[in-house]
Amino acid sequence: MNMQPTSRAASPLRGVFAALVTPMTADEEIDLPKLAEAADRLIRRGVHGLVPLGSTGEYYALSADERDLVLRTTLETAAGRVPVVAGTNAGSTREVIAYSTQAEKLGCAGIMLAAPYYSLPGPEELFAHFKAVNDAIGVPIIVYNYPGRTGVDMTPALLERLAELRNVRYVKESTGEMSRITELLRRCGDRLGVFCGCDTIALESLMVGAMGWIGGVANVLPASHVRLYELAVERSEYGAARKLFFEMLPLLELMEGSGKYTQWVKAACGLMGCDCGPPRRPLGPATAEELADLREVLLQTAEGRRAVMQERPSRLLA
Repeated sequence: MNMQPTSRAASPLRGVFAALVTPMTADEEIDLPKLAEAADRLIRRGVHGLVPLGSTGEYYALSADERDLVLRTTLETAAGRVPVVAGTNAGSTREVIAYSTQAEKLGCAGIMLAAPYYSLPGPEELFAHFKAVNDAIGVPIIVYNYPGRTGVDMTPALLERLAELRNVRYVKESTGEMSRITELLRRCGDRLGVFCGCDTIALESLMVGAMGWIGGVANVLPASHVRLYELAVERSEYGAARKLFFEMLPLLELMEGSGKYTQWVKAACGLMGCDCGPPRRPLGPATAEELADLREVLLQTAEGRRAVMQERPSRLLA
């Protein structure tokens, strides 16, 4: 069953896409009502799209059936209001094709795909992998370059070559190197839309021409993310954009430097009144000390102050 208008797939993807968390119950089962609540909250706060089943969504810890449930719930909740781009990463090309064709069948506007983890494929193997997926589907592919997690760095030269494939239309660049953003824009910006995938260089990326920002902290401060995009891209109010970004930066830097990005995104969501439960083991919940640090930086943002100061105590603090 197609759950989202297919015309969405033909529209350019741009703006703030939230790398959606996967809420869990206390016993680590997926909390589908909370997932729907989280997705709806983000849409109502103005995000331009949702990316379930990415790194922040703990796709690597979910079974195939669970991934299907997450995707269906997200699409049903979005109901065509924003495009949904499915993370379809897996350890083999065969699995990725299965996840990707299912995502297209359900009505996703595209897929996001990183290098297969653990196997460390070389450039020719990566090209063959992406070509096989490209040839199996008819929706846009966001190539996700995140060598810190996959162990494989997709260089600008390889990404330029991948851009020759019909459906490879975007890249989420997550090395954290601003020079990568500018090199991609210079080499293939006319063929490949670049999304910032490192929160701490989001403003610079948007100002030099990135299509948007795909981030996990958008689960926490969605309105601030959207406002930053509007100021920097749609209104060219760079002074106001810089002021807002500097307000957000302590939280973004804390998250990026923590080594516990997924755990802390979930914890911060709880502090903001959107309790997403714990991560699935082996990852563990934030400690009381970590929650205090998160609360301190959240209070440095206007959006965080509004939510934290008036929010009822979260189960995370119980």
